[in-house]
Amino acid sequence: MLDTVREISTPELIELRVHCAGPVPRALAWLLDTLIRAGIFALANIALGFVGHIGGGIMLILYFGLEWLYPVFFEVLGGGATPGKRALGLYVLHQDGSPVGWGASLTRNLLRTVDFLPFLYTLGLISMLLTSEFRRIGDLVAGTIVAYRIDPTPLPEVPAAPAWRPRIPLTRPLQQAVLAYAERAPRLSPERAEELAEIAPQLTAGAQGRTAVERLYGLARVLTGQAR
Repeated sequence: MLDTVREISTPELIELRVHCAGPVPRALAWLLDTLIRAGIFALANIALGFVGHIGGGIMLILYFGLEWLYPVFFEVLGGGATPGKRALGLYVLHQDGSPVGWGASLTRNLLRTVDFLPFLYTLGLISMLLTSEFRRIGDLVAGTIVAYRIDPTPLPEVPAAPAWRPRIPLTRPLQQAVLAYAERAPRLSPERAEELAEIAPQLTAGAQGRTAVERLYGLARVLTGQAR
């Protein structure tokens, strides 16, 4: 299964690691959506077969909706995923990490006719293999990508402690180190936890012993939103 990871910065300046989906899972999602649309069309054809010419007109409208509006509706109102994409754990989003909108979704789906040429999405597959995020022509024009939906990692449970904020700027590695400490320290002996806390005097303002541990816990609670 081909896929890749892309780091993007959202409009809110949040760094995200997006796992872009390769051709194989996207093809399976498309196949599943095609089967769903075909099933709906077949059932409607049976139900409207007794209506005569009016039923034929309704079927044409239904075909148009299933072919062009089905993916747009689900991508915009269904969290970026059609039923097929949702079953494969995929979703569509803008290349800046924001949720896909009506314009982008409509554009990428209308251009499926170009991606399909000359047959069975040949141009789309070539485009996906030539771009680092596996973007077909519709994605390139619409500014979208298809990625795996990964459940967020739950924040660590931090022991109760007064909120603490050091006077130095906290880089991302420092924040990660504090959270890792707060998650693991309760499983250590008190002496070992205090020894590790004293290694980072810049974060604890030079505190010693249990005070240093409490300050790292307090900082971790601030970082995870459990204290203000």
